[in-house]
Amino acid sequence: MSHNPTAAAAAPALTPFSPYQKTVVAMLAFLQFAVILDFMLMAPMGALIMPALAIGPREFGLVVSAYAFSAAASGLLTAGFADRFDRKRLLLFFYGGFVLGTLWCGLAQSFEALLVARIVTGLFGGVIGSIVIAISTDLFPPQMRGRVMGMIQTAFAASQVLGIPLGLYLSNHWSWHMPFLALAAIGVIGGLVVNWRMRPVADHLKASQEHSPWMHLLHTLAVPRHLLAFATTALLTTGGFMLMPFSSAYTVNNLGISLHDLPTVYVVTGLCTVFVGPAVGRAADRFGKFRLFALGTVLSIAMVLTFTHLGPVSLPVLILVNAALFVGIFSRMIPAQALMSSVPPPAQRGAFSAIGASVQQLSGGLASVVSGHIVTLASDGKLQHFDTVGFVVVASSLVSFMLLWKLQRDLGSRQGNG
Repeated sequence: MSHNPTAAAAAPALTPFSPYQKTVVAMLAFLQFAVILDFMLMAPMGALIMPALAIGPREFGLVVSAYAFSAAASGLLTAGFADRFDRKRLLLFFYGGFVLGTLWCGLAQSFEALLVARIVTGLFGGVIGSIVIAISTDLFPPQMRGRVMGMIQTAFAASQVLGIPLGLYLSNHWSWHMPFLALAAIGVIGGLVVNWRMRPVADHLKASQEHSPWMHLLHTLAVPRHLLAFATTALLTTGGFMLMPFSSAYTVNNLGISLHDLPTVYVVTGLCTVFVGPAVGRAADRFGKFRLFALGTVLSIAMVLTFTHLGPVSLPVLILVNAALFVGIFSRMIPAQALMSSVPPPAQRGAFSAIGASVQQLSGGLASVVSGHIVTLASDGKLQHFDTVGFVVVASSLVSFMLLWKLQRDLGSRQGNG
């Protein structure tokens, strides 16, 4: 018994990546970066797009949400077919559609054209994340998935650090069309590299295929363990989407940070999470995914309560709180994704990931709506009831913790029986 601690420390000596695996992770992270950047570019450019197309906040809100809802719909529509093809070919098909949709956004000259372009971009782009997760799960064993998910999640932070300031710079110097055109051009290069360097991902095709895509979708939905994972995904997504839409207004109006200093908050927080993501992934592989998720839950609850109850603060204090909050969020998302990647069998991985992506988009949209009904604007411009949003996020965090605990216990007993 006395040797257990040594064994526990020695056993998780991390398996190194092969050169090809490193290339694959870099390609998947880039694709995730491009998709997230396209989604994130819309919000900061609202101030430029609205006067350019002579539209109001209502129409702009419709343009932003059109992507999320079409992405959610395409996830469900694709789920039945997701395991019937080589995943590399499927990825390139949807990525090609996404690049064309982004190009269309850059060429749009009217509200209607931009709305249709965002719907098309969402239909293709919304599925890419789920195919990326399915490929990651197919190509990497469980003891490597924490690091893989850490790198893929870091694409989110990288898009915030590099993408948003660069997007604003391009649109300020040329026009709001330029960031989309630049992303489409870079996207073409990325797609060509994937086509050239990635090998086919088709081992799942060796399993017997169901005749009907709809039966495949229904059978994937009918597994209780899958439903538990989808419920966990929905609640994990809720937290970020409840806080995000109002965090900049809360930071400026309630905490007294100037609009001029707001980009600094995002860039420093983003830079912090660029380093945190891979570190969290390594820790998940080394010390256990659920253990790290539990620590992340404790930290994120503490920081959500701190952030939503702050009064006027200095810029360094806010950056510190914001960075700690994102560390908590990443310490939940990365191990949870790595753990849930072991839930479906290979023949249902594509469908499971596509449905999960749909659930993520829908729950994110719903969380934003709920948050919008809780928060009100006072006559002095300050947000009221933002602390109530914090309590709702904490409650969802606790429920998601219980669901993931049950899920990993079920996975443990299934592997034990196997």
